Amino acid sequence: MTKFVLIAALGAIANVSAAALDAVKLHTAGDYAILSKTGITTASTSVIKGDIGVSPIFSPAITGFSLRAVTNDATPPITLVATSPQVTGNVYAADYVSPKALVLTGAIGDMEMAYTDAAGRLKPDHLDLGSGDLGGLTLGPGLYKFGTSVSIPTNFTISGSSDDMWIFQVAGDLTMAANKKVILAGGALASNIIWQVAGFVEVGAGAHMEGILLVKTAAHFRTGSSLNGRILAQTAVTLDSSTVTQPPHVGRILAQTADILV
Repeated sequence: MTKFVLIAALGAIANVSAAALDAVKLHTAGDYAILSKTGITTASTSVIKGDIGVSPIFSPAITGFSLRAVTNDATPPITLVATSPQVTGNVYAADYVSPKALVLTGAIGDMEMAYTDAAGRLKPDHLDLGSGDLGGLTLGPGLYKFGTSVSIPTNFTISGSSDDMWIFQVAGDLTMAANKKVILAGGALASNIIWQVAGFVEVGAGAHMEGILLVKTAAHFRTGSSLNGRILAQTAVTLDSSTVTQPPHVGRILAQTADILV
């Protein structure tokens, strides 16, 4: 009986610790479905639900999207923003001059600060779980730290409430096999799942990923892959008939509401 009570108590402590995780604040980086410092490329038609942007690289680094410039009445006309039949939203770049394009530097800075915040979290709830193999697991909220690469060779589940947070610190790469899924259960939200990846991210053909990708190196989404979340990459993003759907940026909405009220 004593052993059972002790195990139950330790479980309760772990749950309390996980629930106490502070959110990683994206600030203005959370205004984008995809944000990159060196370019965004699609090999064939993709579907992006949300804004995309690049900085400090210029707009020619956005390729495959059939961009359509939106200009002002100056002579010669100046591009304010671009649109694309593949993007439900706008396309921004460091060489455009709309108000949002002009603050892209700040968004990149917010992205980098969010990466540093996530990478700097201490006292993980789980260390090198499954030796980096997440296939078949069901993961509750908490801080997960991996000193190596992480693989998702089979479906796995992230389970918790809409108030719970997950932070995955990955020292290597994050790879997901073709046609596999990250499944959300119990009300878990993609906006509360942070993947801080020091290497590259590769989501296999037909696979489905969930969460916010804070990527130090490249992010590759193979043919027919999809993401419910955001790709915030410090280098390049490559897509191939991929679908990216950004979740609500709750923290940003609350902050904007507070500004209006003030």
